[in-house]
Amino acid sequence: MAASHSSGPAQGDLPAQTPLEKMAAFVAQAECPAGARARAAMALLDTVGVALAGVSEPASRIAREAIGADRDGLGRGPTPADGPCQVWGVGARTSAGDAALANGTAAHALDYDDMCFVSIAHPSAPLAPAVVAAGELAGASGRAVLDAYVVGFEIQARLGRLMNPRHYGRGWHCTSTLGTISSAAGAARLLGLDAVATAHALAIAASSASGLKENFGTMVKPLHAGLAARAGVMAALLAKGGLTGSARALDGPQGFLHAMDSEREDLGSEASDLGSRWEILDTGITVKLYPSCAGTHPSLDALLDLRAREGLTVEDVERIEIAVDPVVPTILIYDRPASALEGKFSMPFCAAAAIVFGRVGIETFDDERIRDPRVGTVMSLVTMKVDEAIGRGKPPLTEARVRVWLKDGREFVQEAHGARGYPANPASDAEISAKYLACAGRAFPAERAERTLALLRGIEELADVRALELSKTSGVDLTNP
Repeated sequence: MAASHSSGPAQGDLPAQTPLEKMAAFVAQAECPAGARARAAMALLDTVGVALAGVSEPASRIAREAIGADRDGLGRGPTPADGPCQVWGVGARTSAGDAALANGTAAHALDYDDMCFVSIAHPSAPLAPAVVAAGELAGASGRAVLDAYVVGFEIQARLGRLMNPRHYGRGWHCTSTLGTISSAAGAARLLGLDAVATAHALAIAASSASGLKENFGTMVKPLHAGLAARAGVMAALLAKGGLTGSARALDGPQGFLHAMDSEREDLGSEASDLGSRWEILDTGITVKLYPSCAGTHPSLDALLDLRAREGLTVEDVERIEIAVDPVVPTILIYDRPASALEGKFSMPFCAAAAIVFGRVGIETFDDERIRDPRVGTVMSLVTMKVDEAIGRGKPPLTEARVRVWLKDGREFVQEAHGARGYPANPASDAEISAKYLACAGRAFPAERAERTLALLRGIEELADVRALELSKTSGVDLTNP
């Protein structure tokens, strides 16, 4: 790593043995296990892929325009910005904070990015862009970037375990709230902050964290990931420059946990075994195989399996009932979606698409598919209901029961315990590579997509993360899809 472990100007000591200090010391000093770095490398590869697929989405384009990395203000096409960090999928470079904003927004634009069911968040959409940008700024090695991802993930997952499900149920979008703090942790590690300065970075990030679930199904949702990534990078840069925050910013009487309606407020319980237990290994990361809200995935698996096994058609179906846990309806808020974005958060649409098309991919979430009369017919037959017994003792969004009645009198019931891509049934290396190439192919020609895949597969051996070459364009106009 090019940067040394200095904290900038003298910043004063925090009270000894506070939970925040323990977290900060872990972030600055932890030796990450090889298995944790392997998980981080997989997450980074998957996140870059979905971000490359997302660069042509309106939210991504607008974010790039806002930072001046997309157009010259007159609509005359892309203008390379001046800065050290790559804007993935387009021919531009910009500041670390703005690169994190653009890449984080792109990574979440299709809702195809990974999940963690302890944090109830998309951990990598903010964290991966933040650590790559900070790594580029610091001239860090690939291994250093992976270590930074790991410590950021651990902080996010510990906060998620402490705060959820109450925090999420209250209306906070954990990808953004917890992602801001995890991004600050990862960036602080790469920028060489010591434990004292890292604690200040986490405190600064706590005051930057936000994100409301009411904006699900709109372009603001992917922006949440970009804003979290940028805020995390900025928190680390501010702390490196000498800005200070409260030692109780997380667990004080008016701190992050209390203000954001945490399930529990004993931060020390989650800080005590950092470095001896690794959430990234115990909990794992879910690679999404459908570009829709994770709350739809168990049901989609069940419906697609039923359709394939029984040869179901649109004409066969009389009624579909999907029983879910109490958290799912707080996310799948669109009974009759009016747009493709809303369709990602609609159980009736996703279920109907599975029956009508027999698969759910990027192309499924298109406004024409929303208006397809066959989809409309099946949507009218789908009911989602809460069953308090569903998922009891399990993480939210992981269990479902699908019941399908056919016009010929037959009835099928399929239980879903997790979904393909979840930690208990992980995506294979081949599936991850295939997903990456399909996604990257939306931004790069096949040869460049293959090359970036190889570079990401070998990221731990890279002497300088800037060698990833993720900002080259293919000649396709990504700024005006």
